[in-house]
Amino acid sequence: KGDVEDVGLVKFDFLGLRTLTIIDWAVRMIDEARERCGETPLDIDALPLDDEASFELLKSGNTTAVFQLESRGMKELITDLRPDCFEDIVALVALYRPGPLQSGMVENFINRKHGREAISYPDPQYQHERLKPILQSTYGIILYQEQVMQIARELAGYTLGEADVLRRAMGKKSAEVMARQRAVFQDGAKAQGIDADLAMKIFDLVEKFAGYGFNKSHSAAYALVSYQTAWLKAHYPAQFMAAVMSSELDNTDKIVLFVDECKRLALTLKLPDVNAGRYMFTVDEQGAIIYGLGAIKGLGEGPVQSILAARETGGAFTDLFDFCARTDPRKVNRRAIEALIRSGAFDSLGVERWILMASLDDAIRTAEQSAANRDSGMADLFGDVLPGPEAGSEEAYARFLHAKPWSDKERLGGERDTLGLYITGHPIDEYQDEVRRFAPNRIADLRDDRSASQVIVGLVMETRSMNTQRGAMGVMKLDDSSGQIEVTLFSEAFAQYRELMLKDTIVIAEGRISVSDKTQKLEMRANSLRSLEQARQSYAQDLTIEVDAERADDRFAELLEQTLASATGGNCPVSLIYRQRHNRARIRLGERWQVIPSDDLIRELRTVVGTERVFLQYQ
Repeated sequence: KGDVEDVGLVKFDFLGLRTLTIIDWAVRMIDEARERCGETPLDIDALPLDDEASFELLKSGNTTAVFQLESRGMKELITDLRPDCFEDIVALVALYRPGPLQSGMVENFINRKHGREAISYPDPQYQHERLKPILQSTYGIILYQEQVMQIARELAGYTLGEADVLRRAMGKKSAEVMARQRAVFQDGAKAQGIDADLAMKIFDLVEKFAGYGFNKSHSAAYALVSYQTAWLKAHYPAQFMAAVMSSELDNTDKIVLFVDECKRLALTLKLPDVNAGRYMFTVDEQGAIIYGLGAIKGLGEGPVQSILAARETGGAFTDLFDFCARTDPRKVNRRAIEALIRSGAFDSLGVERWILMASLDDAIRTAEQSAANRDSGMADLFGDVLPGPEAGSEEAYARFLHAKPWSDKERLGGERDTLGLYITGHPIDEYQDEVRRFAPNRIADLRDDRSASQVIVGLVMETRSMNTQRGAMGVMKLDDSSGQIEVTLFSEAFAQYRELMLKDTIVIAEGRISVSDKTQKLEMRANSLRSLEQARQSYAQDLTIEVDAERADDRFAELLEQTLASATGGNCPVSLIYRQRHNRARIRLGERWQVIPSDDLIRELRTVVGTERVFLQYQ
């Protein structure tokens, strides 16, 4: 940069903003919806800059996916400032930088806006009425480089070129140049009839703030894009979020964040769908977001385009056999179809995923045979030698209806493996009532508070360990369906609890929450870790089993005894509630029947006596 300027050349920065593409995609989807309603296309460049809904969204701090305003620190600044005009958004972009944040300017700006500090131009002791028009929009704070230039012109008669030289000199803090500029400013102010002492005091203030000054034209351009995205989110949230997620197809972490935001906005998010989805996220006529086929892991753009081409020429797919017959197996191979099944992309066909997976071999074989027949000409002479089942008929899956059903864990695991997140549920859902006894706050509700230890619970999504100068440490990502957080265990804690850091298990972590300097996300430094089983051991007061009298025969008693005997050795008492038609009795079993209340035990007991008949009692 210095060399370029030294030879007299001008340096230009060309910034390619992903957000402009997001806006374009969102507007295209919005125009499709408006056309169906007989409305004119949206002119994104003609939005009113005083839209109440947009400013309410900003004031609430719900600015996830809003350009430049989505970081945690920026959200806190927005909720403190409570912007109510476009100039405030321009100021936000300029204020959220290290210089202003560390100088105290931000607090002054906020306090002046809300009347907690008197507005002066620029200082209570040293101000001049001719500066009010220049500084009024920033409540008397010198925030922009353009204001520095305007002050020099107004008080000291600088030309535009001279004012720009002053601006650059202040930014570079060149002592030699500033000494010359001080004299020029003083002489110019004197010629304007400004008191010399006041002029120098104001010059000192301008010099102080000029080091933090931001280019207003840059800030205003960014603020306009920020406002446009806020407006889209406020008025067309489904189309906006679909466009945002489409821009991050390969970034699962971002998709997870945006899916959580869709839930917060009460938007309907549908599974990928071979008959309705496209490569990117789209919005259907009911306003629901359809998951983009391009966001399925193991399914690239080539396979998706093959699926869309087959759908375009032959209409909707009627069943898995029809799908395999009409798509190009060189592009849509077995691995791709398995990913589609596990992601739920065939759910709209009305067949369970495990049945589809069990019938996949037959569907592929039938499609290959039909293709071979066509290639050899046999189909023209005799028809298909091995004709497939009638499209859409139950016959297609008749041989596989008794395939072993997937458990919720298997079904959800398939979604996570292919989509990076859970859509139709979460493995922690069945434990929500229980785990909230250990950790009342969801991950999404956590706050930065290093002063006190906090407890969180979540499913271990991933783990890693590393060696540092201070010893080994472990890191894991926890997910509780409301959000995710990274938890770090340093040397001693890691050595003590590393055996509990197992993927796909539920753990309870205790430690201090803070904002990461690197990612600006909340993270925990944990000092203790417990498994769900250990927490039950510590807090469960009783394992209660309800038994109906009419079922309590010798065979039932033997089965119940065997199930309990397999889990004895713990410290959780067991009680039976014996129910007859008109009365019931509680029976507390002896100490030798105290159990370890594991998931396996509870699952087996629920198989024996019924899902709603087994529950843990807590203190």
